Amino acid sequence: MRYLIVIEPTSTGYSAYSPDLEGCVATGATRDEVERNMRGAIEFHIDGLQADGLEVPEPRSSSAYVELEAERCG
Repeated sequence: MRYLIVIEPTSTGYSAYSPDLEGCVATGATRDEVERNMRGAIEFHIDGLQADGLEVPEPRSSSAYVELEAERCG
């Protein structure tokens, strides 16, 4: 499965979450680290759902960028 993750900079590094997996989050000092940590968090989260006999949500989120003219942003 392929889950979307959202990565955001913080004052100490990066944080990430997946909109499809409620409560599944990770942090890291670098972007690479938060991506690795998020992969592990997703695996752990799914293992926990399965161990509890709960349904694993199918990935359904997607992303897109909206581009605006520079003068509108300034």
